[in-house]
Amino acid sequence: MLFKYCVECGHKVEDIRLGDDDCKICPFCKKIYGRNPLPVVEVLVVNEFNEILLLKQNYISEDKWTVVSGYMVEGETIEEAVAREVKEETGQIVHKCQYISSYYFEPKQLIMIGFIAYVNKSEFADSNEVDDLKWYKLNEVESVIARENNCSGMHFDRCKQFL
Repeated sequence: MLFKYCVECGHKVEDIRLGDDDCKICPFCKKIYGRNPLPVVEVLVVNEFNEILLLKQNYISEDKWTVVSGYMVEGETIEEAVAREVKEETGQIVHKCQYISSYYFEPKQLIMIGFIAYVNKSEFADSNEVDDLKWYKLNEVESVIARENNCSGMHFDRCKQFL
């Protein structure tokens, strides 16, 4: 994340070089800011019938579907974030998750931490973050998954070898 102003005192930060890293520093309180991406979990949800759960978020795309994703919150592990995001956005309970890969999403300066989450198919929960949810067969996903300005398609491609 790029900072223009100090979060501690509000003054404009200045460029500084620390070792091999380009950083920012507040000239008043001396707080240093690195160029750190925000951590986000990217989760392909799979049920016991090998169906893939995709969701529709119209603010992302009105015609393509995405995997579950969400920002990590302070104090939780990556695995806890996977389980929380899947439950919040879909109502499904994760009984096992498997790390797959990470992806850097430059437009929003995010580090996407990719997992497969295994669930037992259950009723969907209502979420004001999600416009629609649908289970897909593996061979149906390719034609509907978001690939432009989104990591869902790339994550799906990496997950296929584990399914």
